[in-house]
Amino acid sequence: MAHSVLTHPERILWPGTAYSKQSLADYCIAVAPWLLPGLAERPLSILRCPDGIGAECFFQKHHTAGLGAHVASLMLREKSGARASYLCVRDLDGVLDLVQMNTLEFHVWGARVDDVEHPDRLVFDLDPAPGVPWREVIAVAREVRDRLRAAGLASFARLTGGKGVHVVVPIVRGPDWTTVKAFCRAVAEAMAADAPERCVATAAKAKRSGRIFIDWLRNARGATAIASWSPRARAGAPVAMPLRWDELGRTRGGNDYDLAAALRRARTLRSDPWQGFADLQQSLPAAPH
Repeated sequence: MAHSVLTHPERILWPGTAYSKQSLADYCIAVAPWLLPGLAERPLSILRCPDGIGAECFFQKHHTAGLGAHVASLMLREKSGARASYLCVRDLDGVLDLVQMNTLEFHVWGARVDDVEHPDRLVFDLDPAPGVPWREVIAVAREVRDRLRAAGLASFARLTGGKGVHVVVPIVRGPDWTTVKAFCRAVAEAMAADAPERCVATAAKAKRSGRIFIDWLRNARGATAIASWSPRARAGAPVAMPLRWDELGRTRGGNDYDLAAALRRARTLRSDPWQGFADLQQSLPAAPH
C-alpha cells in the first residue's frame, strides 16, 4: 500500500540513537495492527517535536489544516461552552500524516468519536516518586488489579514508556464522565487510605515523596492517556507497551521497550497481550465507599 512521501526522512528525532523520521514511519507501519485498535476513532492529543526531542516539543489537541488530508476534524464542546475542532485518525494514513508533521506521541481520550460523552475505558496511571523501587510499582499495579477484580472488573497492564504503569479497564458505555471519574477516585483513595506509606491519591507534590501517585485524573472529559504502542519523546525512544499480567514481573521499568524492542515484540507476538479486551462486556459497578 502506497503512503504519502515523508519530507526530511533522515532527520534524527531521538538524539543519540539512529531513530529517524523514516524509522518512526516504518515503525508505525509495522505495528499498525497493534497500534490502530486503541488509537483510531478517538479524540487525540499529539506531541510534536519538529526538530526532535532535543529541541522544543509541543502538545496539540485542536485540528489545523496543515496536519494532512487523512487527519479528521471533530467538533466538540469545550468547558467554556464554545465548540472547537479536535483531531482524530481513522487509519494508518492518518497516523502517517501525523508522523510527517513530526508527531512522536499519541494520547487518546477514554471515549470514541461516535459518543464522546460516555467513556468506554478507565485508566489508573501509577506514577512513582523519584527513588521508588520498580518492584513497588509492580506491587501497586497488582493491588489495583485485585481491587478491581473484587469489584467484578478485569483489567490490563501497560508500561507507560516513562516511569510507571497504566492499569486499563474496558467498560460498557453508559456512565458519564462524572460517574467514571468518581469511581476511579474512590478506588485510588481507598488504596491510599489502606497503605498511606505506599500510595497517594493526590497530585500534590509535597505529599508524594517516596510514594506512588495513583492518578485517577486521566478519567475526566478531555483528559488523555498515552496510546498502546505509541513512542515517547524521551531519551532512548521508549514505547508504551501493553503486557500480559504475567509479563509485568519480568520488566525492569516503565521504559523497558524502545522502538527496536517493540518492533521485535510486534513481529513475534503469537496473540494479543490484551486478549479479550475489546470484547469484554463489563459494566461499571457502584463506587467503593
